[in-house]
Amino acid sequence: MINSFLDSLLKENKITKEIYDILKIKNLGDLELSEEIIKLKLFDEKTILALRAKFFSIPFRVVEESEIKNEILDYIPEESAKTYKIIPIKKTGSDLEIGVVNPSDIRALDALKFIASQKRINIRISLISLNNFFAILKKYRNFKGEIGEELTKISQEFKEEVEKDSELVEEAPVIKIVMVILKHAYENNASDIHVEPTKDRSRVRFRIDGILSIGLFFPKEIHDAVIARIKIMANMRIDEKRLPQDGRFKNKILDKEIDFRVSTFPTQFGEKIQLRLLDSSYGIKDLPELGIWGKNLDLIKEGIKKPYGLILLTGPTGSGKTTTLYSILNILNKETVNILTLEDPIEYYLDGIGQSQIRPEIGYTFASGLRSLVRQDPNIIMVGEIRDKETASLAINAALTGHIVLSTLHTNSAIGVMPRLLEMGIEGYLLPSALNFMIAQRLIRQLCQSCKKSVKISDRAKEIINKELEGIAEFTQELKLTENSVLYQAAGCSNCDQTGASGRIGIYEVFIMTEELKDILVKNPTELEIKKESVRQKMLTMKQDGIIQALKGTVSLEEVLRVINN
Repeated sequence: MINSFLDSLLKENKITKEIYDILKIKNLGDLELSEEIIKLKLFDEKTILALRAKFFSIPFRVVEESEIKNEILDYIPEESAKTYKIIPIKKTGSDLEIGVVNPSDIRALDALKFIASQKRINIRISLISLNNFFAILKKYRNFKGEIGEELTKISQEFKEEVEKDSELVEEAPVIKIVMVILKHAYENNASDIHVEPTKDRSRVRFRIDGILSIGLFFPKEIHDAVIARIKIMANMRIDEKRLPQDGRFKNKILDKEIDFRVSTFPTQFGEKIQLRLLDSSYGIKDLPELGIWGKNLDLIKEGIKKPYGLILLTGPTGSGKTTTLYSILNILNKETVNILTLEDPIEYYLDGIGQSQIRPEIGYTFASGLRSLVRQDPNIIMVGEIRDKETASLAINAALTGHIVLSTLHTNSAIGVMPRLLEMGIEGYLLPSALNFMIAQRLIRQLCQSCKKSVKISDRAKEIINKELEGIAEFTQELKLTENSVLYQAAGCSNCDQTGASGRIGIYEVFIMTEELKDILVKNPTELEIKKESVRQKMLTMKQDGIIQALKGTVSLEEVLRVINN
């Protein structure tokens, strides 16, 4: 293919026959030919790249370093990237976009075929300039490069000695490795960090906007050193590897003090460690900022005006229940009331509220703490979680004796709260008088407002939307589907690191106690009978709430269905 590109330039009258003859004598390869044309000032770099892209029938890309996610780099090792001048850009489903400097390089193409076969992915090639390639090659030297420099300093001897002498960890390069991991997690708004041993190596994964993604791999030999360093920071025992441990530490990152909750777990390949990031500097959001609006907002505001009763939030771990509890507490927090909480852990500190951290290891549990707390003359009580019959009984008793009680429970929906309490052994006749209202929620990724794109609503999407919103008159009139109605999808840009998402918002359902529901509860009802009451109340389900958010352009319909189905 030495002269093919040159021939195409002559054929398309981009160069004269005289220039063609001069260049042909030089017998240059495709890349060298392009550089020679730029030197002769026949075309500028952008024009020649566009012509090359047209010749090879591939798109031409100018890639920013910020566009490339760290985990994408794992598909092509740095040495291979340098050798073949190829670099991974973006992964969409099973397709991986690769930036290639020289598409006529047979070695590079063979390397990409091998990668596609090994990784079981489809390779899509885009043309990038040599200057662009070298600019984005620095990506390898950033997050992974920082860690790579430190990895080379840690020897097998250190790995053996660290178990004997914890002071070695304080002096080791592993300190920087851990700090780079923490800093990277904070800068990318990760909620969790997972450091996990596998059979041959260890990996670090970050949960960003609810999705786990691989950040890097490092040699198995230093895994214990990394774990030991984090354990020391969290004041945990480094010599105990057989049993799970919990800890906590604070660390200043970019002039902000971040709280880290730490949990270890023994696995077949070694200890796994998980860290939850808690940034109290974000402050408490109000309910509309969380995604609560319209009818749901009115029901909650009306419900918290009652002088007593149990308010329960439900959803899986990481669905934002505690954040919603804090927002409600913030509304209730007045000088005229005494608010006390039992938490595990205390995630945000609220002025004027007495917050207490439970410590099960010394017998200070939610149940034992609640017994003591009611003797402190509280008006409002918050219990982090109802985990057993004893805690549930105490919370209900407190609600029946004139207190507002807020807590969380693990069920799939708001209507599942009452059957769950009955399963715990709570007498059904207590629930009508004790329960105030129940909230179920999930967190869902918001579309990046900078790059979201509108798409025509498919027939299948219309079917789903019409079925879910049928009978909810207050919404169907406002959001009635027409020929011009659109939904929105994630596109990806540098502002959202090519994910198409920017933060998360909640979708909710609020189920209130009514006279009709009270009559149902005294008869030891099934969940189906309770669901009929939610339909009579015209309760907005989480799925319906999500679909309305999709029609408003806040989220994508695909994301709503993914979260609800999970």
